[in-house]
Amino acid sequence: MAGVKELAEGVGRAHPEPLNKSPEQVDVEMEKRKERIEQEIHTNKKRSGSLEIENNYTPVTYDDQYILMVNALKKYFPIKGGMVTKTIGWVKAVDGVTFNLRRGTTMGLVGESGCGKTTTGRAILRLGGEKSGGQVLFNGQEIYDLSPKEMRALRTKMQIIFQDPFSSLSPRLPVGEIIGEAVREHNLVPKSEFNDYIDKVMDDCGLQPFHKDRYPHEFSGGQRQRICIARALALNPEFVVCDEPVSALDVSIQAQIINLLKELQQKRSLTYLFISHDLSVVEHISDVVGVMYLGNLVEYGSTADIFRNPLHPYTKALFSAIPIPDPKAKMNRIVLEGSIPSPANPPSGCKFHTRCAQCMERCKVEAPKQIEVEKDHYVVCHLYDK
Repeated sequence: MAGVKELAEGVGRAHPEPLNKSPEQVDVEMEKRKERIEQEIHTNKKRSGSLEIENNYTPVTYDDQYILMVNALKKYFPIKGGMVTKTIGWVKAVDGVTFNLRRGTTMGLVGESGCGKTTTGRAILRLGGEKSGGQVLFNGQEIYDLSPKEMRALRTKMQIIFQDPFSSLSPRLPVGEIIGEAVREHNLVPKSEFNDYIDKVMDDCGLQPFHKDRYPHEFSGGQRQRICIARALALNPEFVVCDEPVSALDVSIQAQIINLLKELQQKRSLTYLFISHDLSVVEHISDVVGVMYLGNLVEYGSTADIFRNPLHPYTKALFSAIPIPDPKAKMNRIVLEGSIPSPANPPSGCKFHTRCAQCMERCKVEAPKQIEVEKDHYVVCHLYDK
């Protein structure tokens, strides 16, 4: 009985106020509740507004000297959270990239791991879902406005060579089927000419006809990369994204693959977007170079101008890491301090200001714009504002 009495007293203490309230008290509580609801609505609106992706850019007019025109391209990935798994933020993998690529040339895209190089290449090819903003014009067509049927027809003109040749090749298909599968799917050649066509493509890429019946695990790393190149070129494309095609190969095989790509470019009038960490390879194969940092293109220009006169502080630091094949030569290495910021929460203003030795107060609050310092040499930095 004592336990029941204590429980009853506890309930009484939990609700000390009377149940019968005056009309004035009810009105006051209703006003307070109304204020709380309005405050929550205002907070939710402010939070949802911060999640809106800005897509303010000036549309470009197509110029037929360029096969590819990329304007303020954005690709964000949602961060999910909460009880109902809603979007609470964005990973800004590509955040306003702009460049133009002339026909028959090679553009090198360099930067640290995680800066958005591969995502940029995949977004250009429309391989990673819908874009978050900007324009991608291929031969004057906005590829994100095309229907699935139109996009399927365009796939033969845009191809990609993946970074890891082994994981991108099906282990259950022989090489001849891997190379010829898309050719058959798109009906590029008559059935009677199919085998001869595949033999020719393989021969162009340094593979023998008897390799058609072998499987990927029977080849070396360099041969597997040749298979990937043959698969991409079998569709007779105009534009190829080379996503670090030589990073997994040793130096001697790298030279063979690079020379093969240059030979095929001259023979077939190909245009490359060459993504790489190896600055020496980029200097050898590229006509123009773009330097990326945390989703942005911080410098862009001809290979000769970029390597002769790097302008952006990040480009200078990146190029200072290139080894010199001379034991007596002294390297003026620029060591960046601090860690790379998260693309989910990038710094305000210039994204590089947290690691820049030349940072100004303006860099912390105002994002720099692209400036043409020399002819066709662009940089995104406040140091060069006039």
